[in-house]
Amino acid sequence: MSESSESQADLRARAERYIQDDVDPKSQEELRAVLAAPDHSRTDLADRFAGSLEFGTAGLRGILGAGPNRMNRAVVLRTSYGLAKALLAHGKDARTRGVAIGFDGRHMSREFAEDTACALAAQGIRAHLFEDFAPTPLTAFAVGALGAAAGVMVTASHNPREYNGYKVYWENAAQIIPPADSWIAKEIASAPAAREVPRMPIERARVEGLVVAVPAAVSRSYLDRVHALSIHAPTSEGRALPIVYTPMHGVGGALAREAFARAGFSTVSFVAEQEKPDGNFPTVAFPNPEEKGAMDLSFALARKTGAQLVLANDPDADRLAVAVPSKESPTGYLQLTGNQVGVALGHYVLTQAKDRSAGRVVLVSIVSSPLLGVIAKKLGVLYDETLTGFKWIANRAMDLEREGKRFVFGYEEALGYTVGDVVRDKDGISAAVIAAEMVAWLRDEGRTLQEELDAIHRTYGLFVSSQVNITRPGATGAEEIRGIMARLRAANPERIGAHQVAVVRDYEAQTARHRPDGRTEVLTLPKSNVLAFELSGGSRIIARPSGTEPKIKFYFDVRTDVAAGEPIKAAEARASAEMSELSGAFVGLAQAQT
Repeated sequence: MSESSESQADLRARAERYIQDDVDPKSQEELRAVLAAPDHSRTDLADRFAGSLEFGTAGLRGILGAGPNRMNRAVVLRTSYGLAKALLAHGKDARTRGVAIGFDGRHMSREFAEDTACALAAQGIRAHLFEDFAPTPLTAFAVGALGAAAGVMVTASHNPREYNGYKVYWENAAQIIPPADSWIAKEIASAPAAREVPRMPIERARVEGLVVAVPAAVSRSYLDRVHALSIHAPTSEGRALPIVYTPMHGVGGALAREAFARAGFSTVSFVAEQEKPDGNFPTVAFPNPEEKGAMDLSFALARKTGAQLVLANDPDADRLAVAVPSKESPTGYLQLTGNQVGVALGHYVLTQAKDRSAGRVVLVSIVSSPLLGVIAKKLGVLYDETLTGFKWIANRAMDLEREGKRFVFGYEEALGYTVGDVVRDKDGISAAVIAAEMVAWLRDEGRTLQEELDAIHRTYGLFVSSQVNITRPGATGAEEIRGIMARLRAANPERIGAHQVAVVRDYEAQTARHRPDGRTEVLTLPKSNVLAFELSGGSRIIARPSGTEPKIKFYFDVRTDVAAGEPIKAAEARASAEMSELSGAFVGLAQAQT
């Protein structure tokens, strides 16, 4: 028998063992069908068994389907077993404090949440299970509100309909960071086959008080806390601000409707075709507000209603997209970038909050625009940067709070924002309400949001940001992405296009190398597979693999001053031309390396 035949035979044997160990008849039937297909050994089956979904600080996320490299009930049960064992070993009073469990409207989300609850109950750990769909911010809030030892949110956020995921929060109500991720991963690795994972039937668990419903008071408390974030309560005219909102077939709609109503906004039009949770996401190819076409129905309704503000959450409502009227856009609306929204919200909080006493702090991820840092410095507010991912922002905020600081705002460029300490994660619902309040206040002041951004750029400098993604799906794609990063490190370029490289920051090696003197400094952020190239003249490039998607991301930032009397568009054109040259040169370098 050839080596290839032996490999195929081994793969088939592993698949058959997996079928025997599975607990889900649908998954078993799916794998049997794959085995029966004539090309199973060449493509689909090999990918399903190309390792296992890797658990990390982002939890799990993958394509739904049978096999260890897919999201399914077997994977969720073994993961929940690992979480339970880690909590019993490292958590405090985990059995009595329990775990808050929320789930979105995706396929299998409810089943995964109930499997999680049953696996925890079998270990004597109480599960606080939402009775119906819950947005990610509400689940994160529930961890703190209930005093739970941990939390689980079943969601794949803004990924395509084929995906689902499993996100874990620790007792501080923030997503896990090391060493909690390694504790859980170690226990998952030693977990028995799914069929052998102890599970308590959910009805028995309810009777024994090991699965309890999250009380409605948690949602009310969340809404109270969001309402308390208000800086400028809208006037009677502001309350009539025409707004269009969409939950993008997700689970944020009901909570957002109540939050808008409490804030006093009376003319919020919901996109009817996208209002109810639907895991098929039938009106969008990709349920991400940043993707082309995802906002088309929102813009159509906005044109019909004359909306002055368009707001969109992603399906689990932790992200927020914002668009404003624009005569120059073919849709009639200009969708702002995450950096523009983050800077506008941050500036609003820093300059308009009633309490502007000393000790305030704002945080952003390293790939977000440096502009908020410039604003904070000029206002005497502490500014800090973290690795990409809101888990780092939330945990750093709590570190600084223990030092007597007061966290007031944080954001990352991928449409994630949080105001204050209501939720220790990004929160698209509270951000939507504060964004509406900000636009209403600006209208009362005689300004638009775009005019406010222009004024910010004239005062603090114009920053133009862009992002290029290179997608490499599948098992071979992950290897290609690792190769790109390794070869970029080895290349160590002195120039990128017309720009001299001034500093190379390698967050994996935790070093910053300065040119031309060769001086090296130690970076204090946790190790991460990220490279940053600081260029002469203040421009910057960052390269990092995505933590949740099969792609590598390149972030570009170009800064320029706006001359007195210079039109903003002229300054933008100048910066954009430099951006085009810079991004083209770097992408060419990356592709040449492959």
